[in-house]
Amino acid sequence: MRQPPGTVGPVSADSRTPVIVGVAQTLRHPEASDVPKLPEPAEMMADALRLAAADSGTGDRLLRRADSIAVVELLSWRYANPGLAVAERIGASPRQTVQTTVGGNSPQLLVNATAAAIQAGELDIALLAGAEAVYTRLLARKTGDWLDWSKQSEDTAAPERLGTDQPGTNEAEQARGLVMPTQVYPMFESALRARAGRSVDEHQVVISELWSRFSGVAARNQYAWSPEAKTAEEIRTVTPDNRMIGFPYPKLMNANIQTDQAAALIMCSVAAARDAGVPEDRWVFPVSGADAHDHWFVSERDTLWSSPAIRLNGAAALRLAGIGAGDVAHVDLYSCFPSAVEIAAAELGLGLDEPDRPLTVTGGLTFAGGPGNNYVTHSIASMVDVLRGDPGSFGLVTANGWYITKHATGVYSTKPPADGFRSENVQPAVDRLPHREWVTQHEGPAEIEAYTVMHERDGSPGVALVGCLLDDRRRAWASSTDAGVLAAMTGSECVGRRARLSADGQVALA
Repeated sequence: MRQPPGTVGPVSADSRTPVIVGVAQTLRHPEASDVPKLPEPAEMMADALRLAAADSGTGDRLLRRADSIAVVELLSWRYANPGLAVAERIGASPRQTVQTTVGGNSPQLLVNATAAAIQAGELDIALLAGAEAVYTRLLARKTGDWLDWSKQSEDTAAPERLGTDQPGTNEAEQARGLVMPTQVYPMFESALRARAGRSVDEHQVVISELWSRFSGVAARNQYAWSPEAKTAEEIRTVTPDNRMIGFPYPKLMNANIQTDQAAALIMCSVAAARDAGVPEDRWVFPVSGADAHDHWFVSERDTLWSSPAIRLNGAAALRLAGIGAGDVAHVDLYSCFPSAVEIAAAELGLGLDEPDRPLTVTGGLTFAGGPGNNYVTHSIASMVDVLRGDPGSFGLVTANGWYITKHATGVYSTKPPADGFRSENVQPAVDRLPHREWVTQHEGPAEIEAYTVMHERDGSPGVALVGCLLDDRRRAWASSTDAGVLAAMTGSECVGRRARLSADGQVALA
């Protein structure tokens, strides 16, 4: 059982130990008439960093002295070097700028890498930020307004890149139209449902109750895009405003990328924090971290209901922090879809419904908002605030990119780590685990392993996407637009049913 944290006195930590000293989050809900005057993402990040500096109690001293500005990959506007665009706005002259690759794992990966660099003496002060203005871009498209946002010159120095830049799907998946998270995560859900032995209706209750609890957290989050508690029945009931997207997920079980949000973190060494005069009650330490990816393509994975990389990442981060899962008081699991949370919770040994330990501190990507790759910057900022209010306790943050593919994990506390920040890459251990062979084409019998039915905007079923195991246990992908197949797959459990695949990738139920 978790023990209540004790009173924490003056911080005793090595001067090189990395610490987060300032955090900030912003959001805006613009009207159509606001579009022409809305600030661009670089200014949104600069604003968030100014607020983070105020949060640290140091004015702009840390901003102007920053060695590094790192930005999470943006989707809503392109910059040749977003770190430089931010630096110009805050009066900084960093010797390093960094930009991550695509992936929701990026913010935690960035914290892990930055903490290690500070610990090693390579950096003293680092600024981390991200912003998205997808909502504004959509509004501008509707109104026809021109967004007069800045463009850097072609000779702008390129930033350093952090992360693995590789497509998330292979040729077999692409051939059957499996290219979007909204298509893949509901397939994971069907595999989880079958493994749990629940009916479709029973399982919808379980995951809608999970998401209802997340919405309750968002309702208390001043930075949430949709801060309204929803009942489980509201979440699982299909209506015109909550249309089915990819069965079994209606809209309220999908991440919401259509937001305008920004978040920023200020990290530095203990020596730099003391030199700048940051009050110790603002300090939160990245205690440990771990990074790895599962077998890269979904086709290669042994099962569609598990994540060895999350399990090994979590075990490493907790071991390096000197704690177990039971010692973690606060959690934020990456929550683009319910299946992501279910898989992570199972791998980390966390219950889906622990009243004193919700699985989110923000409300998740459906309700708090899913600003592209930058959600986890928000979750880390929220975790910092939570831990400041619960001194001595531990918080766990997980981050996920692509399709339960790329993972980063972090443990945080106001209590400094005895041996400084420690991290581990568990990739070799993941790579040694069983994997499955796959085929791009198959004609003959198979067993349905997972599936979803993608729906049109009018609510009608459009196409079934199906993962199958062949009799030799290789994996193949198929699809169908047959009305009978669509009806069967949305009306009853089809995982485990026999099927027949045709050479052109169509599936028929046996």
